[in-house]
Amino acid sequence: MGGAAALEKLVPVLLAFGGGVLLARRKSVPAEASKAFSDYAFLFAVPCYLFGNIYAADLGALFDWRAIGGYAAAAALAVLAVALGAAAYGIREPRAVALRVMAGVQVNTAYFAVPVFITVFGTAAPIFPVLLFQVCVLSLVVIALMELGRADDAGGPGTRLSRALAASLATPLVLACNAGILLNLLSVHVPEVVLDGAAFVGGSASPVALFALGLHLGGTGLDVRGTTREEAALIAFKCLGFPLLAWAVCGGLFGVRGDWLAYLVLIAAMPTPQNLFIFAQRYDIGVDLSASVVIKSSVVALLLVPFWLQTVAP
Repeated sequence: MGGAAALEKLVPVLLAFGGGVLLARRKSVPAEASKAFSDYAFLFAVPCYLFGNIYAADLGALFDWRAIGGYAAAAALAVLAVALGAAAYGIREPRAVALRVMAGVQVNTAYFAVPVFITVFGTAAPIFPVLLFQVCVLSLVVIALMELGRADDAGGPGTRLSRALAASLATPLVLACNAGILLNLLSVHVPEVVLDGAAFVGGSASPVALFALGLHLGGTGLDVRGTTREEAALIAFKCLGFPLLAWAVCGGLFGVRGDWLAYLVLIAAMPTPQNLFIFAQRYDIGVDLSASVVIKSSVVALLLVPFWLQTVAP
């Protein structure tokens, strides 16, 4: 895909995102409203979109196990790299390391990857296997370290871990994906009117999520001068190091080619998820670092999307 074509694909993304920034800066729409828009996208619109698309998808093509295995291997190496980098920086407290692993390896699927994929590829279905991997593997590791490191919560380590995992697996995003898979596998007939309704609501997921992100950024601003060396390193690894690692591992070691290689590299290039800030607040660890990395990695990732499209798109 040429540079001009890549930029053309991004016009709707920039319009929705930039509109949010502009309206927040002009105070036409209060920046605090970004949470309502984000909640609508995360809790309703994106699950509707994923349910309908996964229900109608060819699951055999959606779950390319070579591609998923390659991404898992790249993520494992990325986790190791971030953990070693944190240790070299003098950070050894398990919860602090887990937070940095999440910042450098997990990706923003609902608010960023879904709208970008819908705009560029016309579908966000390839994101689903990575979403499940994040929830069932990466989040499991992070939650385990966070919960086991807490001393102020009721119940033993097993109770706290079970409660956290149950909450993670019960999110609307995961429930919608699992429902789509189950009904697809069982060949259950879903009325057309239901699928049409899900498609109608799901069609709003992309612009609303991007608009919410723009509102948030327009309201909080971007303190580039205050970026610490550690923040810069995490953002560079998330937006450049991890996608390059995914490209090398998936393409070089696992032989992934064509569309799937482009999907995986672009997914790895997505920014740090907003859940990082939620985790940081909940476990009272690295709150300022988390907020900064989420916002700044979103801006950097958005600017780099044309580069990745031109580089890896078949």
